[in-house]
Amino acid sequence: MRYKHRFQVEAPLAAVAEFHAQSASMGAITPPPVVVRIHRAPARLDDGDEMDFTMWLGPLPLNWLARMEDVSPNGFTDRQLRGPFREWIHRHTFAPVDETTTAVVDEIELELRAELWWALVGLGMWLSLPLLFAYRGWKTRRLIQAQQNRILADGRVGE
Repeated sequence: MRYKHRFQVEAPLAAVAEFHAQSASMGAITPPPVVVRIHRAPARLDDGDEMDFTMWLGPLPLNWLARMEDVSPNGFTDRQLRGPFREWIHRHTFAPVDETTTAVVDEIELELRAELWWALVGLGMWLSLPLLFAYRGWKTRRLIQAQQNRILADGRVGE
């Protein structure tokens, strides 16, 4: 199964890449009522790093271990090593539209697990991806643009 979502952020490529490199960003852009609890991850993610977390879907805890791969200023891949899917590969790509705007493209390849319970959980998650990524796009724009506004305001104070 494949899913793709694209949105734009009014911020330079470097700011978008830096935001996504922070492990705390995952919880910050996850929509309620889903709760993410990170058990182990470096503050700033790099190639080969792993993030161990639990995603709570209401009362259902989904334990997940993901490894970061192909990390560059233009994106990264997170690959599920352990979790609710047989396979989950999520490629985050950042591309400059111009000097102040960046396109963010999320591409997911996943395969459901064979066990009935996990297949149903995975299918439910698959069906919710459009809503999840619409929220993530909105929240990412809000957080990064607020950060850019603070940087601009701090720069003006020093003038």
